[in-house]
Parts: sequence; structure tokens; C-alpha cells
Amino acid sequence: MLNFPELLQGPLEWSVFLVCAMLIGMSKTGVPNLGTFTVPVFALLFGAKASTGVVLPMLCFADLMAVIYYRKKFHRDLVLKPMPWALLGLVVALVAGHLIPQSGFKVMMAVCILLGIITMLGTRKPERADAFTGSVWFAPVMGFLLGFSTMIGNAAGPLLVVYLLALRLPKFGFVATGAWFIMILNYLKIPLQILVWDNVSWDGLLLNAVAIPFILLGGILGIFVVRILPEQRFRMVMMALTVVSTLILLL
Repeated sequence: MLNFPELLQGPLEWSVFLVCAMLIGMSKTGVPNLGTFTVPVFALLFGAKASTGVVLPMLCFADLMAVIYYRKKFHRDLVLKPMPWALLGLVVALVAGHLIPQSGFKVMMAVCILLGIITMLGTRKPERADAFTGSVWFAPVMGFLLGFSTMIGNAAGPLLVVYLLALRLPKFGFVATGAWFIMILNYLKIPLQILVWDNVSWDGLLLNAVAIPFILLGGILGIFVVRILPEQRFRMVMMALTVVSTLILLL
């Protein structure tokens, strides 16, 4: 089990952790892919696999905050259609977690993020986006990858961006639908992380409690950012942050 005094050592690690908590809040209410930047950082702080248990309660709190704020703007059908396949991805990732060493987690997290980047580049033109979203495999494949990547390393952000941007949702519908989808998966992961992987501890929960004010602050900033950010720049910022976080993860 993780030990709270040993989780973060020194002011620098604490500062990085709290800034990442703020970014999580911003990612849930404003710039969804911003949270991807925190994935490799948390992996460096706690270890790739252990970080999934430390960060999950923070994500669940931020998800709830976003869902409450955007409760009337999400697209229910876009949440439900890929969900069965996402649940299958959770199960496959759960099994893989027992078979793959710690170093393999970083590789899988990086692969999931890179797939997101490649697909985002492939759907920049409207006709390509229509070809993606109109195919019979789009929802099942995206759902499976979303479930797999969120269980492996809370790294579903880029793929979720691909799914929602390909459907050309407006900003607020985009943020709201993504918040609902990820919230369902994250809350389903809680018993799996506790009972199967055993990487959610009381020490980690105490660390999460310290982060709550910073998550709330990030949530407020995220709401402000999504209101002022133009649609095209919204997409460009998410793609740039995805590339940066992937490079950090691969270091």
C-alpha cells in the first residue's frame, strides 16, 4: 500500500501535484485535453500503475463538478452508443494490468495517446470526419479504446477528443458530453482499482482531499476559458497539449 508521507517529497513535488490538480479541474470544465498533460506527470511522481489509483478520486470529484455544471448540455446518445464497448475495454485492461510489468504501462499509455493524435490529424477535414463517424466500426473501436486507455492510465483524453471533435459538436456540447462519458467510466473503475489492483489507499485519499480546493479553482478557470476560446483555437490548443504530454511520457 502507498504511504502518504512518501508519496510526495519536498516543495517541488507538492507544487507540481497541486498544479496538476488545478489542470484536472480545468480539463473537466473547459479544455478536456488539458488533463492529458497530467498523465505523464503523475506517472513520474507515483509510478505509472500506482498513479491510476492515486489520481482516480481526483478525477471522480472533478467529473462530478463538471456534470453538475453542464447537466443540461450533454448528448445522451453519444454517451450511450460507445459505452458497451468501453466497458469491454475496461475488462481487457484490467486483465492486462496483471500481465504487464510497470514499464509496460508507460508504453501502453503512450500508445493510446499517440493513437489519439494520429486520429485527430486524420479527421481535420469535414469529409474525413464524416467517413470516420459514419462507419460501423467508429463507435465500437473508439469505445473500446476509451475504456482500455482510461483503465490503463487515465489516458482517455486524446481519444475522447477524437470521438467528440469528429462529430463536430459545439464547445459546450463537447465538454458536457465528454464529462458525462468519462464520469461513468471513472466511477465504474473505483471498485476495480480497490478490489483487483489494490492501488487506492487511505493515504492517497488524504492526498486527494488536499487537492480539492485546487480542483475547484481549476474548474472555475476552465469555465472561463471555454467561454472565451474560439472554436478553432480550442481544437489547436488540445492537439498541442496532447503532443507535449506524449513526448514527456516517452522520455
